[in-house]
Amino acid sequence: MKTAFLAFERRTTGFAMIVACLMMAIAAGLGIFQIITRFVLEQPAEWSEILIRFSLIWMVFMGIPAAFRQGAMVSVDVLYRWSPPKVKRALDWVVCVAALVLIAIIIWWGWDYARRGSVQTMAGLEEVSMFWAYLALPVGGVFCVIGILGNLLDPVRMELETAQ
Repeated sequence: MKTAFLAFERRTTGFAMIVACLMMAIAAGLGIFQIITRFVLEQPAEWSEILIRFSLIWMVFMGIPAAFRQGAMVSVDVLYRWSPPKVKRALDWVVCVAALVLIAIIIWWGWDYARRGSVQTMAGLEEVSMFWAYLALPVGGVFCVIGILGNLLDPVRMELETAQ
């Protein structure tokens, strides 16, 4: 069961990271396009600004699961380093529960915000609902839950290992 979940978690976190990288590439490409149209052609494309914001929102919320999986969660590093193994495991659980509570709030209110924003349209893209931008919160949150549970089952402490 643990092995199957961790395999599932690797696939979902990898997928989320691919989406995050794709969104970053889209934001960068649109940024270059916006600079060219605004300053070279002197014909600014209003729609590119909102799409850059849209892609950056999705990039952040789809990139967070990888950070959670690598152990970059809120923790007390010094306390963790000086603790015996049983206390370290208890700290893992405390950090996991705290992170899950935070992500549950983001999922709950993110979905509510997305539903309420479905009647709003994006400025510059009147045909596209803001629902799609706000949907990044609950979707990214679900991927975060999988990453957090994966880190609890198979702890990775990249934050501690790379700390200066």
